[in-house]
Amino acid sequence: MEKSRMANSIRNILFSFSYQIITILLSFINRSVFIFTLGISYLGISGLFSDILTMLSLADLGFGVALTYSMYKPLADRDYNRLAALTNLYRKVYRIIALAVTIIGLLLVPFLKYLINLKHPIPHITLYYLMYLANTVASYLVIYKTSIITADQKDYILNKYRSYFGILQTLFMTIFLWITHNYFVYLLVQVIFTYIQNFYCSHVASKMYPFINNKIKMPLKDIKEIFKNLYSVFLYKISGVLLNATDNTIISIMIGTGMVGYYSNYSMITARLTGLINTIFYSLTASLGNLVVTEKPERRYKVFLVMQSISSIFSTTCVICLMLLTQDLIRIWLGSSYVLSTYTLCAILLNFYLGIILLPIWVYREATGLYQQTKYVMVITAIINLVLSIYLAKKMGITGVLLASAIARLLTYFWYEPVLLFKKYFDESSLVYFRHIVINIFITIIISRIEMITIGKFVPQNWGTLIFKAIITGITSLSLVLLLYARSGGFKLIMERIKTISIRKKRNLQD
Repeated sequence: MEKSRMANSIRNILFSFSYQIITILLSFINRSVFIFTLGISYLGISGLFSDILTMLSLADLGFGVALTYSMYKPLADRDYNRLAALTNLYRKVYRIIALAVTIIGLLLVPFLKYLINLKHPIPHITLYYLMYLANTVASYLVIYKTSIITADQKDYILNKYRSYFGILQTLFMTIFLWITHNYFVYLLVQVIFTYIQNFYCSHVASKMYPFINNKIKMPLKDIKEIFKNLYSVFLYKISGVLLNATDNTIISIMIGTGMVGYYSNYSMITARLTGLINTIFYSLTASLGNLVVTEKPERRYKVFLVMQSISSIFSTTCVICLMLLTQDLIRIWLGSSYVLSTYTLCAILLNFYLGIILLPIWVYREATGLYQQTKYVMVITAIINLVLSIYLAKKMGITGVLLASAIARLLTYFWYEPVLLFKKYFDESSLVYFRHIVINIFITIIISRIEMITIGKFVPQNWGTLIFKAIITGITSLSLVLLLYARSGGFKLIMERIKTISIRKKRNLQD
């Protein structure tokens, strides 16, 4: 079982990682064409609409998470009737959700003028918004089928097809925008590819698991139990959306929609890098779900230590590299006029750091379904973030909005979720975890300071010198981090695992 979990996890990571790398490269090309063709105002509109429709995704009430989680046990037990019944239940639910999102989205149209704050109005704004809405609704039509692939630790299959369609979509969007200089055509290509991709992945799920098409009804008592547990997931989800998907809206209303465009260049960089790292961690979610229901607390804790060490290495290395390279990248890529202040960059990186260092906690939360005990703390986090964002936006501008998100996280779930997870699933004290976090923060500050006064003095003037600085920064940062983490418990477990795999491979070759 352990070997199977590892094999599936490795496949998930490799396929997802490859896709993310290609997507990052294409995103930079696409963003460059977008800015120089349409301008910063359209980029601001794009970021604002993305936020609005992310908030609209609340209509699914957390069913995506609940659906995947509810399939872990029946997959482990090979209970195909249960899986078919779950699929049929969620098909009906998601049809209702798709309709609800459409109606709510249309009802928001008259209020768009209060959210958009531009010096020069953009024509056909409503039409562009409706295209974004159509793109969002597409995902709700087939997710009930593809979730079984994710729950069965075979997300690499979906990622393979998503990568194909994603690459083609970005290429065609970029080409058509370059040729037509038309935002509507750009969005139309996006919607078409989204629908094709989703329906094809649904077809793949039906072929792999033909039993999900069987018309089996879920017992009423089980349906009640699912909806009862869903309340916790919904509260967590709505809080998460209010925490993560309101920044652009607040920036647009209080500072200006154009500023959303400037910020989105930075957020694209951190979001793509976060996606790359998330690939490694969230590819393990289904495997952890299987591990949680089959293994003892001691084994769960050892796996967590490995994940914590990996997240620490990534968070420190990436924060240092972003601190030293982001401003240079924006300046050479887009021009000095697109560079935001160092204070704003620090606020962005603080949120990025928290997002990476907490990944092991979040992945275990997804795998264990630990929403019942954490739902209210997320509500508190969202409220603090909203109030602080509005207050600090008046005092500090965009930096204040971003800083509010970090403060809200630190005051609430940053400490609460680890305490709960350790107590419930590891039978260990969470003090060990927090000691590790403090050490990681200290290491990050020390190394970044050293590199700022050495490598940071070098200011690249072109792509060649930027790449050179990036290589030196990356190698130096990673080397120092690995040197300082060489004696940690999690790192030792990683090395032991690598040695075990190497020995096993040698034996297989000898046989």
